Amino acid sequence: MPLTGISGLFGNQTFLFPAADLAVVVSEHLPEDAARLNTAESQAAARDHARVISGCFAKSTVLPFRFGTTFNDDEALRRSVRSNQRHFMANVERLRGMAEMHLKVVVDDICPETKGVGHTFQAAGQEYLSHLRESAMRQRERQSRARALSLQMHRMFLPVAEEVTCKRMESGKMLLDIAHLVEKKTVERYQNKYSTATLELKNCAMQLSGPWPPYHFVQREQRGHA
Repeated sequence: MPLTGISGLFGNQTFLFPAADLAVVVSEHLPEDAARLNTAESQAAARDHARVISGCFAKSTVLPFRFGTTFNDDEALRRSVRSNQRHFMANVERLRGMAEMHLKVVVDDICPETKGVGHTFQAAGQEYLSHLRESAMRQRERQSRARALSLQMHRMFLPVAEEVTCKRMESGKMLLDIAHLVEKKTVERYQNKYSTATLELKNCAMQLSGPWPPYHFVQREQRGHA
């Protein structure tokens, strides 16, 4: 069934493809389209992929396929859906009515890096071992700070589930990248809590985006050609 008004990658027509109890949104592609995914056009294609997913997400529960997933023909797609149907249906039930909110939290590093000791024979003694201990201590303190801040965000926003990563930025600050799974009906409440959090947490720079399809929360155990 052609989907009117929704174009896929490189402007190709999209279709609603029935497969067992599910429907897959697909678009036909040519060999030259696959080659274009390795060029500068890939970023625009990735945006097209996300746009189609978001459009479907506004109307139904969506399990996003990875960008660039292809099948040789209709039967290959059917086989893949059949072999993964139980897994897909479990994901649909778990994520029905859910959305993803994405928080970026930037804070000062509590353990700024100092000029390290080089890996030289001159520094291979007590000084080098001391440097290793200091680095390990800084890393533990950063992890402790990140866990405490993540827990603070969890208590503030009360998500159904979360995915958190932490890394040190080139600027010397720490970045917490937090994905929260929430019920769609609570998105406005979540946004209100964010407004309150930005006023209360003066030592944090925060950025919120969403609601998004639950990209981080689809359990990917897919078998078959992808």
